[in-house]
Amino acid sequence: MNLKKVLSPNTVWVDLKADSKQGIIEEMVDRLVSAGKISEREAVLEAVFEREEKMSTGMQNGVAIPHGKTDAVKSLVAAVGLNKAGVDFDSMDGLPCTIFIMTISPLKRRGPHMQFLAEVSRLIGQPAEREKLLACQTHNEIYELLTGK
Repeated sequence: MNLKKVLSPNTVWVDLKADSKQGIIEEMVDRLVSAGKISEREAVLEAVFEREEKMSTGMQNGVAIPHGKTDAVKSLVAAVGLNKAGVDFDSMDGLPCTIFIMTISPLKRRGPHMQFLAEVSRLIGQPAEREKLLACQTHNEIYELLTGK
């Protein structure tokens, strides 16, 4: 999958401010609303929080992948954000998360969501790649690192 088709300079952020799981999710959704990527904030929040109730999307190695499915979107919406201080996200390894990858996809479409996650996982699967991402100082640096621009 070409990440340029899903990400844009206004859907990657180096400066997430929230210090809780709920806060990170709300901040990312609010920024997606501001970027014009979603219009139904409450429906998207409900989908993401419903997914979190089933099982935390805090993975390991400082990565969390909050996501949800809702017909409030017509196609995959994705965002990547950093909170370098780290946030408790109930991760598998018990460590704070610093890299947040959010996806929102339509209820009946699975392929694009899985392709996006596979591509991003490939990019940040190695410690050196995560370090490069966390070293980014601007939104554009993150975008260029992820898209190879």
